[in-house]
Order: sequence, then structure tokens, then C-alpha cells
Amino acid sequence: MNISPDSIVLWHWGPMVVNATIAWTWLVMTLLTLGAWLITRHLTDDTRMTRWQNLLEVIVTGMRDQIREVSRQDPGPYLPFVGTLFLFVATCNLLAIVPGYTPPTGSLSTATALALSVFVAVPLFGIAQQGFATYFRRYLRPTILMLPFNIIGELSRTIALAVRLYGNIMSGTVIVAILLSFVPFFVPVLMKLLGLLTGMIQAYIFAVLAMVYIASATSSQEPDADRDSKPSPNTEP
Repeated sequence: MNISPDSIVLWHWGPMVVNATIAWTWLVMTLLTLGAWLITRHLTDDTRMTRWQNLLEVIVTGMRDQIREVSRQDPGPYLPFVGTLFLFVATCNLLAIVPGYTPPTGSLSTATALALSVFVAVPLFGIAQQGFATYFRRYLRPTILMLPFNIIGELSRTIALAVRLYGNIMSGTVIVAILLSFVPFFVPVLMKLLGLLTGMIQAYIFAVLAMVYIASATSSQEPDADRDSKPSPNTEP
């Protein structure tokens, strides 16, 4: 039984190796790119829109509402990144119903790559929103002695993000494989459906956590003393 798609080698030539993780990742990216092109090539603002455009607008509107609710900010700058993360992870997990397919999110390398993209995006969004000096000043709060601990905190939550996604998807695949070897067909089918639900929940959690990290980096955090020193609009001169 292959626990990770990394161990499934599909093509090998010299130092070049294409395993199931790479192949299925390319497949998902191709499906998302092709689907986006097919749906958006005939966009219209007329009330008589296609069912695919209607579905797309429902998904995009739902993602915008979730981003706005989590960040309390305009979702426009964050929608392309966070939305792509959600759609990629969700598609990877939904395709698990296809026989012979192994979700690339069940590979630690894929989960780590996704977590690293969040790790890089957080300071980029923070710097774009607040400026370089203002953003990196948060690593020195409350004192400069906290700098290494704040950096370790950033690294640890990135590791946790990768391990959470990898562990949940990989464990579901392993459980289904074990049941297929011991019990009849009906129970593994139920577990497969449960795995699809779990996969969608994991895609949602991954995107929400990414947005939480970005929101914490882009939100302005004024010291309490500075806020208290500002005169209240109801205070008489």
C-alpha cells in the first residue's frame, strides 16, 4: 500500500522522475486553467447568463464574503491568492472519487509547497499594506528580545499548516485502502464520501487560515497608549 503519491513513479529517465504527485498536480492545474478559460470566455452582464457563469459568480461571491468576514477588509487584493488556494486544494480532494487517482495534497511535498506559498505571501501582503518598516516593526514588539521568538512563531505555524493538510488527506486515503482489503464494497464507498466531505472542509480550513495569517499581517495595530492619547470626538476643548 502506497501511503504517499510520492512513492508512485509513473515515468523515469535518468535523473528525471515523474511521480504521481507531479502528474496529478499538473492534471489539476490543467483542469482549473481550462475550466477558467471555458467559463470566462463568454462572460456577460445580462440577466440571461449561462449556468456555468452563474455557478462561477456564486463561488466568487461566497469567497469574497468569507474573506471580508475574516479580514474585515476589502477582499479584492486577497481574492486571487486565497481563492486559488481553495480551488486547488478542493479540486485535488474532489478528484479522489476517480479510480486510480491519488490526491497530491496527500503528499507532504505538496502540502509544504502550499504552506510555503502562504509563508511568502503573508509578509508580501503586509509590506504592500503597511510598508516595509512598519510591518517588520511588529517582530520587535514588545521588545527586540522577542525577534527570534516571533520568527519561530511564523515558521511553526507554516509547519502546522502543512502537516494539518497532509495528515488529514493522507489518513483518509490510508483508511479507505485498508477497508477495501478487509470489508465489502459498501463500507469503503461510504468512507470515500466521508473523505470527500473531509477534503472540502480541509480546503476551506486551509484557505481561511491563510486569510487569517494575511489579515493579521495587513491589519494596523496601533499601541493602546497611542489610541488612548487620541482625543475623543465627544471630548470638549
